[in-house]
Amino acid sequence: MKIIYIISILLFFGADVLAQTTAVHTSRIIASVKQRDLSVLKGDGAVLQGLDKVTARISRFQVPVNTTVVFGSLGVTVRACYKRPPEETPETSVFIEIDEIRNGDEVSRIFSGWMFASSPALSALEHPVYDVWVLDCINASSAASGRSFLNSPEALSAADNKWR
Repeated sequence: MKIIYIISILLFFGADVLAQTTAVHTSRIIASVKQRDLSVLKGDGAVLQGLDKVTARISRFQVPVNTTVVFGSLGVTVRACYKRPPEETPETSVFIEIDEIRNGDEVSRIFSGWMFASSPALSALEHPVYDVWVLDCINASSAASGRSFLNSPEALSAADNKWR
């Protein structure tokens, strides 16, 4: 009889301790997820690079969010740009809309979707003349100074010119 009594007490208190441990563990997981969601850096624009396959020229250009920049016969519009913080695995994600301008006034959407700097082939623009890919995000303070989150476009284009 004493054994049954001891086992029932252990089960009763064990369940209570287990419930408290689970509640603490669950609250830590929720706090961790909320912290990770806030740790993504939202950019005010993106640094993109484009290749003209006919002339073999590579161009680097900055596109502010909700602004269209013309690259050859393409109109490139960035809708959102997100970047992971430096302590995490590097990744820049940009939602881009690309329109082709034909005959001066005819516009057709040829790409609309997310592009990722770490995997440019995952969601690539398929065009016979142009390639466009993501390099980095920019924020308002860096856009005014002409710098991206990581690199200065001037320094990068100087490095490009070195090899031409």
